[in-house]
Amino acid sequence: MEAIKISLDDYVLSGGGFNGESYDHKADPSIMLKLYFPGKIQQPLDEMKLARKVFDLGIPTPEPGEYVVTEDGRYGIRFRRILGKKSYSRATGDNPAGVGHYAEEFAQMCLKLHSTHVDTTQFENVKDRYYRLLEANPFFTKAEKDKLGKFIADTPDEDTAIHGDLQFSNAIFVGDKRYFIDLGDFCYGNHLFDVAMVYLCCCLSGEEFIQETFHMPKSLSRVFWEKFVPVYFGADSNLKEVNEMIGPYAGLKTLIIERDSNCPMPEFREALKPIL
Repeated sequence: MEAIKISLDDYVLSGGGFNGESYDHKADPSIMLKLYFPGKIQQPLDEMKLARKVFDLGIPTPEPGEYVVTEDGRYGIRFRRILGKKSYSRATGDNPAGVGHYAEEFAQMCLKLHSTHVDTTQFENVKDRYYRLLEANPFFTKAEKDKLGKFIADTPDEDTAIHGDLQFSNAIFVGDKRYFIDLGDFCYGNHLFDVAMVYLCCCLSGEEFIQETFHMPKSLSRVFWEKFVPVYFGADSNLKEVNEMIGPYAGLKTLIIERDSNCPMPEFREALKPIL
């Protein structure tokens, strides 16, 4: 796929992250540019191809944009921003009284996502992703890796969609439209690997992180999870039992966090005790 050449003169820097920067179009506020740091050519192309495949599945996500390159050789993706959107985390933080409504809507979105069957030849198996992360992790012993690997292997397989980073900030709404965003880690497999991120964000993360990232106190994010559980797992589900079941899957997320932070994360490893 050939990249479309664009000029950065038409854009203004709006933010930055681990892989690159984001820009807003000076003349059209609905156009946004995600530009990767120099040398990253394949990553935006892979992300765009994956976004197209996910969109074609019928997953409610904004339509993928265009593969672009600037005059200085930086590659990225240009797409149309959904104006007036609000994430479920921001909405909950802004309107705590609506936590039950937002949790229910988000849970219904997740149920529909996790019931979507995919062509398994087109996407990665979540287990393979975790095996790769486990192999590369320098902070677990071989004995610990063997136990974690067995836990992953023993989890029943499913051929249904997984978001890959299922935070309640990665689902947005505007009017009567609902979308998932940031699906760069989309794959397939057992839904528990995915729902675990919701539990981690709402219950395992620290107060300061939750306040800064999700714009609410931890006490409110816990209520969000408590309202999410009976909708997603069933009205008769027991919160304590669900937490015990989902805990180890949330603990596995430490493999991703430790990869990015390059240090062990004891607060999340605590959830792995039933395995280790």
